[in-house]
Amino acid sequence: MKKFFKILLIMLACLNLANAKSLKVGTNASFPPFEFIDKNSQIVGFDMDLLDAISKKVGFEYEIINMGFDGLIPALKSSKIDMIAAGMSATEQRRKAADFTNPYYSTENVFLKKADNDSIKSKEDIKGKIVSTQLGTVQEIAMRELKDIKVSTMKDPFNVIMALKNGKVDVAVFDSSVAYGYLKENPDLVQFHTEPDGSDGFSFAFNKGKHGDLIAKFNDAIDELKADGTYDKILVKYDLK
Repeated sequence: MKKFFKILLIMLACLNLANAKSLKVGTNASFPPFEFIDKNSQIVGFDMDLLDAISKKVGFEYEIINMGFDGLIPALKSSKIDMIAAGMSATEQRRKAADFTNPYYSTENVFLKKADNDSIKSKEDIKGKIVSTQLGTVQEIAMRELKDIKVSTMKDPFNVIMALKNGKVDVAVFDSSVAYGYLKENPDLVQFHTEPDGSDGFSFAFNKGKHGDLIAKFNDAIDELKADGTYDKILVKYDLK
């Protein structure tokens, strides 16, 4: 009898594996340490490791599709992808087009300048300046709400940093995790202002109204990964803790 049940369990496990849902996951692999392309041309990062850990808990397969950050929501709405794993904040505007998991990581907006730029000491000093950030981000939304500045957006945050270093823009604004990474690599840059980004934090996004059960499973899996220490290990791996 025990042998029978063992065989039955193996058969059920194989059946579940065969029927595992495969998700098309959109990302923007220019957002270290959350998603970026490593020296082996593989898309890696905090989000990728967290997604992989969740997939093992929930039981699904997935395919990563790299695209521009500003194209992620349109791709989701047109069903070209099933979900987004790209350090995306669940803003009020985005909630009109997508459903989100509970937040899994909180950040702030960090303002950067060249260390030798003495004309900027506070947020008030950016009036009349050129402020750059990544296209389609929470930071872009926040900057466009300000008056008396010129906003310059770019698809790749690396290009924003290079524009700042080369004097083509005066200020760069990123979420804190990305900003601190660039500060470590660029001693000629400094932060001069930090503020809340107006969101609850980074969440995974799904095609609206189509994955309610899966979102609930994602939320449970994230809680389990935080409880068993896996989440903290991933934080440490990417120097986020």
